[in-house]
Amino acid sequence: MSTTAFSQTLTHPLSDLWNYHASPGAVTRLTPGFSRISILQEADNLKSGKTRMKFPGGIVWEGQHDPDYFVPLGTAGSAQFSDYCTTRGLGKAMGWRHIHKFEEGAEPNQSVLRDEITTNAPHIFSAKALSGVWGFRQEQLKQDLNHLAHARLWAGSTTQSMTVAVTGASGLVGTQLCALLRVAGHKVIRITRSATEDDQRQWDPQDPPENLLDGVDAVVHLAGHPIAGRFTDEHIEKVRDSRVGPTKKLAELAARTESVHTFVCASAVGFYGHDRPEAVDEQAEYGREGVIGGVVKQWEDATQPARDAGLRVTNVRTGLVLAGGSPMLDMLTASVRVGGGPLGDGSQHFAWISLQDLASIYHRALIDPLMQGPVNAVAPNIVTNAEFTEVLADVGGSPLSKLKIPVPELGPKALLGERGAEELALADQNVVPGALNRLKHPFRYPHVRDALLHELGKNSPSMGEPATDY
Repeated sequence: MSTTAFSQTLTHPLSDLWNYHASPGAVTRLTPGFSRISILQEADNLKSGKTRMKFPGGIVWEGQHDPDYFVPLGTAGSAQFSDYCTTRGLGKAMGWRHIHKFEEGAEPNQSVLRDEITTNAPHIFSAKALSGVWGFRQEQLKQDLNHLAHARLWAGSTTQSMTVAVTGASGLVGTQLCALLRVAGHKVIRITRSATEDDQRQWDPQDPPENLLDGVDAVVHLAGHPIAGRFTDEHIEKVRDSRVGPTKKLAELAARTESVHTFVCASAVGFYGHDRPEAVDEQAEYGREGVIGGVVKQWEDATQPARDAGLRVTNVRTGLVLAGGSPMLDMLTASVRVGGGPLGDGSQHFAWISLQDLASIYHRALIDPLMQGPVNAVAPNIVTNAEFTEVLADVGGSPLSKLKIPVPELGPKALLGERGAEELALADQNVVPGALNRLKHPFRYPHVRDALLHELGKNSPSMGEPATDY
């Protein structure tokens, strides 16, 4: 057996570090998208709970928390918990045990997390396999604790614990947002078409039940047919019909529901159209060329009933989301790994945002009374497609990436159609986060290189020495 150890010092009190790990949502937040692992169940307590994950290939991992290793946070300034794999056959073969040890740091309001992972694999293989995952976990934990500290300031005198209803909760953004909200202490109700779990409520987007939002303080509306795809008339109709009508009905219901005071709705930088090479912020008019600008405007206009009723309404205009394991980033990474370069001439502006920043922006939109109206959810340092491709090739590429063969416009046009390529892959959208900049919002990843290092698992973890006193 071999043990791999990691150690991380954080500028946060030990209680914050412990409470984070004890919160529902922590496992989801600390599991990287590039691992392709789905969380089926999070442990309901650190002492004896159970976590279940689905690995690529359909393997289900069961991690049992061990009461014999549990030391609660007390006055001694340290604590720990442990889990081990109980999946039949796999657990015995791997011999996996993970001990999480929490300690006071050397300075005030400083804490240390030590992770020890023991397996049957030789240390050199175990350390290499875990390096990318722990690089992600350490960075994610640091950034989440920083975000939660900011969130306490943004909330101010308003309630810091709310009941939040989320549509589209199982999607890329919804999954991370729901986990972040739970870590922050909010109760999340997932609005789904077929509710089968305690934290779910069922709805028909075309006819939501009158009691759907009973007891809900705030709504986040993410659901809708994916905009990406081949731009046929049928596809565009699905995009429009899945957003405009359902958004209006949900906004009307929120307006009628006494408990609801905040309505946050997804939107897109497609609002500005596909040809905006000049810098535009939230004050700019919508793009009248093409079809997406008009659809997004109708989508945002559909939230008006909530605004008319006095609810605080925020429309989050999202750029291209960089997320490890997502189809878009997978496709772009695959392209550079076989020598692909920029799309077309590469001069078009690439309005991007990291998945983790986007989750933070949605959380702030829920709790910060200063956030209302349209908000551009894009990173402050925009790049051209050529610049983005250069960084992606450097971070996640291969020896062939040096070729940087431009991808002719014919490629995206064949995949997305003439209109789709024009409004998506080849769009020139120089969008700036005006509202967030005015609020001095602290972006986790203002630079694309740092975002890609995190999402692709390229951060090096801080290693530690295995302890001997367990």
